[in-house]
Order: sequence, then structure tokens, then C-alpha cells
Amino acid sequence: MRVLSRRWGWVLVLLWVSGLTHAQTDARAVMEKLDAQQRQVLDLTLTRSTLSSCQFGQQGKTVACVETPRVKELESISRQTGQSKKDSQSISIVLEPANERGIGMLTYSYDDPKKDTESWLYLSALGKVKRMVAGGSEDREPVALFGSEFTTEDMETGKTEEYTYQILQEGPYQGRQVWVIEALPKPERLRKTRYSKLLVWVDKERFVALKMQSYDKRGGLYKRMSFDQFEQNNGLWLAREVTVFNLKTQRLSTMRTSQIAMGVEVDPEFLTERALTDFAYREKTLSELRRFFQ
Repeated sequence: MRVLSRRWGWVLVLLWVSGLTHAQTDARAVMEKLDAQQRQVLDLTLTRSTLSSCQFGQQGKTVACVETPRVKELESISRQTGQSKKDSQSISIVLEPANERGIGMLTYSYDDPKKDTESWLYLSALGKVKRMVAGGSEDREPVALFGSEFTTEDMETGKTEEYTYQILQEGPYQGRQVWVIEALPKPERLRKTRYSKLLVWVDKERFVALKMQSYDKRGGLYKRMSFDQFEQNNGLWLAREVTVFNLKTQRLSTMRTSQIAMGVEVDPEFLTERALTDFAYREKTLSELRRFFQ
């Protein structure tokens, strides 16, 4: 009886290990499919968006701004590069308010884990380009998008190999069936990020994130992101509204996309510092691309 019990014990261990491996494989496959769709959405895409930020407060279950939001109108272009289309380049230009018009931000993100994200900020009033120190480790401030709660790390794609994944649970969320997936950064990623883990609520049918939570190195909830106003464009699902709540600063930022054009032909030269500093070149290019807006 002891031999039989021992054998059954080993069988149960093997079944448990097999099930765990299967769950991890499925979680990675889900996240890779979500990431692949997001990269397709961002490839050769022109958008016009409203970025608003404010201090927030909570009364009961209601979260709202407790001050007048700071609002910016932006125009952005992004493209995917590299052999696997996991590298990305993007540029965003402030259109309004008038006193900030022309301020721009250029960002390069790389699939190679040894290469940090690079960002350049152009301050039109000074006529200078400032290279932003990339990375989100404890000794570096994460690079924020025009002073908002969105950082370059929050918007990265193509980093799925830098995490391990596990499906924690499945079920309904906001009327959709979802997987709740835990993403843990691998050691090299952990040294560069301010987050110890991510939780992602993934729509089973559309393979988009509905919600994401980021945790600090002590395990406390750092940020919460919500994705809303979904639509299908060129066969791809995308969120027209994204809000990030920073629980450390008690500030929120919302990005609302008012216009979008996908599959536009963008000269690679436009996604360089030239577009930040050369006003005539930038405006000529953007005026030609705006015809793709519907």
C-alpha cells in the first residue's frame, strides 16, 4: 500500500506540474496575441488626441477631479520597426494650448532587453532638444508624456519575453469574459522597472486589455489603468479612451483619441529629431497626412 500511495503521489505531482506549465504557456500565448494586435494598431498610425490630467479624489465609489484639469491637444504618429516589428518609434506634438504649441516628444523603444527606451523632448520656447534619461529603476524618474501620469514604460509594446505569465482566474468583468493574468518581470527587467508585477484583465474574445494594475517593489498598488470606448478598425480592436490612476501621486490622466488613421505612409525621416525642430518640414508632412483622417 505504501508503494501504491507513493506512485500515486508522484502521478499527482506530475499532473500538477503539467497543468502549471500548460497554464503558463496559455498565459504567454494570450499576452503575445494581445501584444501583436497592439503593435499592429500602432504601426503607421496617425492620431489626434486629448490628454487631460488632474488631482483626483474619491467619494464612495466615485472618482473625480478635484481641480480644473490641465488639457492638451496632441497629434501623434507611430510605426513599428525591426525584423520582428517589436521595435517602435513615435512622435507626439502639442497643438494646444497655444503657449505650448510645438512642444514635441520623440520616443524609440527596443525589443532588445539590453537597450533602454530613448526619448527626446523639444521645448519650442527654448528651441532646444533635451534627451530624456530612460528607464524606471529606483534611481531614475520614469519618462512621463508631457507631465502626465502616462510614462514611456506604460506605453511600451514588444516586451513579452521579459516577463513570466500565469492565469490567476477567469470570469466576467464589465460584461465581458476575461482572463486575469499576472506578469512578473524577469531579473533583467526587474532591475530597470519600478513595477514588481502587473495584473492584466484580458478580454477573451477581442484580445484587448480592459484593465491593468501595476505594483511597486514593496507589493503595493502603484497604478491602475482602464481601457474604454472600444471599436474595430481595419479588423483590429482598439480603445479610444485610456485612463491611468497614479495611487502614489493621487493624480489621473486620460487620453481620448478623437481621430485616427491607420496604414498611413510615413517617411522614416519624420520620426527623427528633425521633425521636432524643423517647423516647416513638420507642418508640411502633417498637413499631407491629415487627409487620411475621416
